[in-house]
Amino acid sequence: MLTGCVQREFFGDVNAATARVLAAEGCEVIAPARQGCCGALSVHTGREEEGQAFARRLIDTFEEAGVERVVVNSAGCGSTMKEYVHLLADDPEYADRARLFSERVADLSEILVELGPVAPRHPVTTGERQVVVAYHDACHLRHAQKVVSQPRQLLGAIPGVELREIPDAEICCGSAGVYNILHPEPATELGDRKAANILATGAELLVTANPGCLMQITQALERAGRSVPFVHTAVVLDASISGRPLV
Repeated sequence: MLTGCVQREFFGDVNAATARVLAAEGCEVIAPARQGCCGALSVHTGREEEGQAFARRLIDTFEEAGVERVVVNSAGCGSTMKEYVHLLADDPEYADRARLFSERVADLSEILVELGPVAPRHPVTTGERQVVVAYHDACHLRHAQKVVSQPRQLLGAIPGVELREIPDAEICCGSAGVYNILHPEPATELGDRKAANILATGAELLVTANPGCLMQITQALERAGRSVPFVHTAVVLDASISGRPLV
């Protein structure tokens, strides 16, 4: 399991939930301590040599760990890691290793759908109530990785969940790696539009698979004066498998 940088520092509960869900579905989960950054943000900003250095280290680390698959719960990280095959294509020492590594990388939702459910699912509740859920597509998951149906399949399989689609779901929320830092004004406009579309669904819970989107949309909802619980897909699945209230 990739622990990530933003995910590890700001959303440690997501990593813990990811490990519990994978274990409940029959996986042996290894998170190598020295894995470091995947290089996604470096690649996003054109710092290719820096990104390549991070990629080589990550490949080394997971090869030494002897894992069969590399599971990622951050859409931006997963997108870049699947592109190591191109990032290191001209490196004679790493080209073939990068290709094999990229083939092993999967988003959490991909691997869970591939494996099929093992642990029983319980209704997800907020206190005593079942919830209406809206799923937000992270661009690096929907457009770059083409992972669209799997998260919806996992959420739809939870008893009692009503899954609603967000209007213009294919349009970015404005996070986009470091876009909201480099271009704050248009990113804010995108965030506010996304927040309005989310609120139009009447959803009581928002779900996504990317830490950048979580932070960007949370801020947009705060500007709109509306507080809606917003969590990672892994957290919802963990609550359903454990039978504990979500929030």
